[in-house]
Parts: sequence; C-alpha cells; structure tokens
Amino acid sequence: MYTQERTAMTNLVVGGPVAVNSYDNAIVAALVENRPVMLVHAFNGGYLRPVDLKEESHDKGVQLATALDPATKEAKGHLWHITPAGFFGQRPLYFIESAAGQVTPKPPAAGQADAGRGDDGTPKPQRRRITVHRDAPKSTCDTVQVGLPDKVGDNWRGKNGAPEDTQLWVVTVTPWGGITFVPITHPDAILGFKDHAVTANGEVRVTYNWGGDFTGTVINTFYPRLPNEWDVPYHHVFT
Repeated sequence: MYTQERTAMTNLVVGGPVAVNSYDNAIVAALVENRPVMLVHAFNGGYLRPVDLKEESHDKGVQLATALDPATKEAKGHLWHITPAGFFGQRPLYFIESAAGQVTPKPPAAGQADAGRGDDGTPKPQRRRITVHRDAPKSTCDTVQVGLPDKVGDNWRGKNGAPEDTQLWVVTVTPWGGITFVPITHPDAILGFKDHAVTANGEVRVTYNWGGDFTGTVINTFYPRLPNEWDVPYHHVFT
C-alpha cells in the first residue's frame, strides 16, 4: 500500500445519501487499501473487463462480461484498482485502473524524475486507466478507452492540456450499497452502457444520469467484490 494513496475513511461518501456499510470489506479495500477488486453490475451480475488485456493496448474500451473465462482470469482482466488521485474541492478523486497489463516501470535515467515509490521503496506500477472521450456523452460513439495517459487517443485527453483530466472520477455510494462513477469532466453523467442496455459484452460509455433505479437504464450500481467473493449472489439484496 502506498502512503501517497491513502485517504480518510470519512471521505468515502461523496454525494451519496447513505454511508458506506462498515461490513462491506470490498468497498473499503477498493477505496482505501487499493486492493484489486471485481466491479460487478447489480442488474445482471456481469463484471467489467478491458476489451484488450495486453499492456500495449491503449485504444480499446471496456465491456461487461458475464462469464469469467480462464484467459481473463489468468491475465487479471477481471480486476480493477480504484486508486486515490487527489481532490476536487473537498471531493476525493480516483483513477479506475486495470490490473491487466500492469507494468513495472524501469529505473529512471540520469536526470529524469522518479515517477514515485511506495512504502517499500519499489517503483509504483503503471496501470492502464479508464479514460473518457472529451466530448462524451454527446454521441453514442463516445466510448471509453483503457490506456496510459500519454498513450490514449487525442480525443481521450483533457482539454486543459492535462491528460489526467479525462481519467478522474468521483466515486459515489448509491442507496443500494454499491458504488457508481461520475467523471469530473461531465458531472451530470455516469459510467454506463451503449443504448442504456446492460447486456453481455455490452460496450461501456458515459451516459447522462437521469436518476431512477439500479437496473442500468439510469443509475448504474456496481458492487466491488474481492476475487474470492465472485460466487456471492447479488440480486437477493433487492428482494
């Protein structure tokens, strides 16, 4: 765990009407301990995964898969880090980073700045992040990309010259005990799906948040689940 990635427990709720359940270890692990978790959708139990798992891929998006195949599991394509990334006013911001294709950076050359090190002195890993199209959600083609800040396409970089702008998210706890993601570049939008359909292999994009229920047509609720909790049923929460 990295010192510079810690955040206060009181900051976990940033706009949600309820507090984080103290027993939900996966949410705490995702937001505070920076442990990789699965992001499972409340409606159909599908999980988010990068379309391309390779570390050199920076121009592909994210999809909702309903079967955990061995190749995805071996490549850690089902796991995400929700990494603290500073504050916007009093709201903590986060990166949503894929555990697939994680790269350990090489030692800096003479005269180059160190990218940062953890508590144990080892270099911080480079992880591909979910990046929002700068014009989203105006068009159905405004998908997201999973890539490093300097590797994603021009339209997936911040307008102010900071490539990280389009990679920063507010994590909001929903009334149903899950979380949803709001990009800071589009505060009236959430991480959703093409045509608002929560289907197998559905394409992830940014959609307007009209409020409503958890079924994916409006509010999208994701449950962080530790890998050993994959067999936990989800729908019983709402019955």
